[in-house]
Amino acid sequence: MSIPQSGGGPIERPEQLAEYLESGCKPKEDWRIGTEHEKFGYCRDTLQPIPYDGERSVLTVLEGLRDGHGWAPLEEGGKLIGLTKDGANISLEPGGQLELSGAPLETIHQTCDEVNEHLADVKDIADKVGVGFIGLGAAPTWSHEDMPLMPKGRYKLMDAYMERVGTAGRVMMRRTCTVQVNLDFASEADMVRKMRVAIALQPVANALFANSPFFEGRPNGVKSYRNYVWRNLDPARTGMVPFVFDEGFGFERWVQYALDVPMYFVYRDGEYIDALGQSFRDFLKGELPALPGEVPTLSDWADHLTTLFPEARVKKFIEMRGADGGPWRRLCALPALWVGLTYDQGALDAAWDLVKDWTDAQRAALHVAAGEHGLQAQVEGIDMHDLAREVLAIAEAGLRARARPGAGGLVPDETHFLNALKESVETGQVPADELLAAYHGDWQGDLTRVFPEYSY
Repeated sequence: MSIPQSGGGPIERPEQLAEYLESGCKPKEDWRIGTEHEKFGYCRDTLQPIPYDGERSVLTVLEGLRDGHGWAPLEEGGKLIGLTKDGANISLEPGGQLELSGAPLETIHQTCDEVNEHLADVKDIADKVGVGFIGLGAAPTWSHEDMPLMPKGRYKLMDAYMERVGTAGRVMMRRTCTVQVNLDFASEADMVRKMRVAIALQPVANALFANSPFFEGRPNGVKSYRNYVWRNLDPARTGMVPFVFDEGFGFERWVQYALDVPMYFVYRDGEYIDALGQSFRDFLKGELPALPGEVPTLSDWADHLTTLFPEARVKKFIEMRGADGGPWRRLCALPALWVGLTYDQGALDAAWDLVKDWTDAQRAALHVAAGEHGLQAQVEGIDMHDLAREVLAIAEAGLRARARPGAGGLVPDETHFLNALKESVETGQVPADELLAAYHGDWQGDLTRVFPEYSY
């Protein structure tokens, strides 16, 4: 979840909403890669989730990063709820999941160095207090009652609202984790092409990264339970946004979609003001019940955009949101996949050619099937395994064409970051398949084995 946005005066013209999105346009040489990933913390002796505060807690880890690794504190209501350094920030998800929102970087080599340094720093602190961290798409054994709610006003409001609009919102908040990548666009037309490819191919990412076959101590019958949760959260703000494929789609159409999504809050003077279910359209007219007579700022608009949760979303950049949280190697594989598909024009065109004839119904069915069956998904003549193989070939060609070297020039490009995904395509096995094989094999149904064997 995002931290409060800042900057920007009152919105005086409706055109400012689309202009805000358009201000993200950048020339290709300025495109960057921002990788975000979440992970569950737990006590190593009890295998229970860590609370916000105490000897073994989220707070202990945040304080260790602040005091020992040069991170600056972010506080809310006098409580430490995040950190910032060098363009990156560390924040807390509602159930205490620790999230790194990485800095905008030029290459996947740099992104992977950032991920590695972060996980090493977190492990150094966690080891000293008997805490572990694990990357999965959903909490494998914990109940709702086991999970603490972090002391952030945004989460308190969301928690109350989620039960009204879907069946799985509170599960999403406390018991799911993701990895995502944020990418730039050059123009409105470039944003449109990238969003269409992004939405169409999110099911491929979900299948390749499916990593949540367990829930509440047993197999749940699907490869990505996180996918199931997000599909049953709040239809007003989630899903495959089919209008992205309509003729004329652009920044203004995204604005109209966002305006139709009910609000959660307004952030003022360090406090979250309850605006649950209210309309940003009314806010623009000075008629928001939560703040009568007041009009929004661009910061309010930026905050509202963070409360939209489709499979890919537009802000001043595009967020790819379809993947489960996972093991170390896959935290670098996700940016490799999407950078390869979208940052080289030839690859982007090839990816669009692959999906341009699909219907809304096919895309929606792929979204469901990916979460249920992973690479074994079949939809109206589309074989997910074959599709993933084609997608990876396009991404690899895109990374090769980018030709961004690493390791002081010893590594010619970024293609090796796809190796974990290529292994999945070669074997037909994604992380969920490996977890299930272990559970039914060596673990003999003992799911506690997942913690020591799959932690960072």
